[in-house]
Amino acid sequence: MPLNDQQRARLEKLRELRQQGIDPYPARSHRQLTAAQAHAVFTEREPHLGGQPDPEPVTLAGRVVSVRDMGRTVFSHIRDGSGAIQLFLRREFVGDDQLAWFKRYVDLNDFVEADGHLFRTRTGEVSLEVHALRLLSKALNPPPDKWHGLTDVETRYRQRYVDLMANPDTRQIFVTRARVIRAIRQYLDERGFLEVETPTLQPIYGGAAARPFTTYYHALDQTFYLRISDELYLKRLLVGGYERVYEICKDFRNEGIDARHNPEFTMLEFYAAYADYHDIMQMCEELIVFAAREALGTLTFQWGDTVIDLTPPWARMSLREALLRFTGIDFLEVTDQPTLYARARALGADVEPTTVWPRILDELLKTFVRPRLVQPTFIYDYPVALSPLAKRKPEDPRLVERFQLFVGGLELANAYTELNDPLDQLYRFLEQARDRARGDEEAMPIDEDFINALMYGMPPTGGFGLGIDRLVMLFTNRPTIREVILFPQLRTKPQPLGLVEDLQPYLELVPGFQESVSTGSASPEGDPG
Repeated sequence: MPLNDQQRARLEKLRELRQQGIDPYPARSHRQLTAAQAHAVFTEREPHLGGQPDPEPVTLAGRVVSVRDMGRTVFSHIRDGSGAIQLFLRREFVGDDQLAWFKRYVDLNDFVEADGHLFRTRTGEVSLEVHALRLLSKALNPPPDKWHGLTDVETRYRQRYVDLMANPDTRQIFVTRARVIRAIRQYLDERGFLEVETPTLQPIYGGAAARPFTTYYHALDQTFYLRISDELYLKRLLVGGYERVYEICKDFRNEGIDARHNPEFTMLEFYAAYADYHDIMQMCEELIVFAAREALGTLTFQWGDTVIDLTPPWARMSLREALLRFTGIDFLEVTDQPTLYARARALGADVEPTTVWPRILDELLKTFVRPRLVQPTFIYDYPVALSPLAKRKPEDPRLVERFQLFVGGLELANAYTELNDPLDQLYRFLEQARDRARGDEEAMPIDEDFINALMYGMPPTGGFGLGIDRLVMLFTNRPTIREVILFPQLRTKPQPLGLVEDLQPYLELVPGFQESVSTGSASPEGDPG
């Protein structure tokens, strides 16, 4: 990454500023108003100004995003987190020296602070008549191309800071994401739920079917795992006496990366005592409707070529009915692995001869049912083998009280009437162990402490998990999960030393560097590491 001509030119300007005794990175700013506040303040006062500039001086600050040199006058726009406002630099107000200084030393991407008076130009734009201007931060990199922005996908993900700078749509995604999370908290807090925190590093992972990330805990001399779910810890809290708890947390699953999966992702899980999956289904519908209204202001929005409508009530269909409709397979009749495997392969499902029965069924759901569920649809009543933490249906013990929510072909939520029978839970764990022995790497390990917790008694409980990243994908019409994660993980590229080597000669511009060299604590020829 050798320095380009623009970077070298900016570094030379930095050198000249230092030589003039100007600090290009001062420690203080004296901004009084944001750009949006400045517009609002002037609009309020304008009727009383008689077409004159506001006599009240103000100080604004922001990133320089445009410069138009008209000779005796310079028009420039600065942008802050609230929006943009125009700076009007005229020789009569700032003087010849200050105007020349601005033209020479201020570049796009620099942060500046300006004192002056608000007024409206002949073209009708609220602007700041600048009387003094200071540099707040000298940018050494130029911005992306003005007209095309930053479009390379990999660069957008690797250098998200540039993506946010160049693409307002990207910034809006994460504003929407914040609103969604805030709305979720509001909904749950108003209904008596307690927000809690459970361990990210766990001695036994569980709560989902997934392969974990493994780490070593030196202080305890033990292997630990990044959590794949917080379910089992949240249920321990119900055993302990809390009745409504939730957590918004990062989970980690050592799986593939695709448009809908990222190994590090954000989940909401909540658990409510004395509720079953019917109650949770109602709460799920209310929660997502509330989040949509708060974040989007509407229940209808674009998803690809389709308009999604979240207006309740949502469609409901049993898993047995859905699979019969879309595959012709009745899983209550096809209960052995060889037959189900043969039927799945005949349909074109991507399964191996060693794939266990519940994983084949799950693949049928993902391949043939999920893509057809565009409008919000609850699929409910799953086989026991596919749901090791859910309670059996009293009227049919082959099934459990579980539902999943699908919208736009995305699986958004998963919920159960929670299993609180310790012996049944142990039996399910042992079944998982048998599946693991048959080659299912994602089968859950046995958690004896969780069995012990259930032996103290857990009330009837409904539990719920929501993929926040996927919900934001849906609300912002983004086809891939990486678009809604600020810093998605990518394969690390080798870091060439060209940039470090090219910048080393400029380290002398760092305050105190020469003193460090004289004491031997730094050297311009030293090891860049």
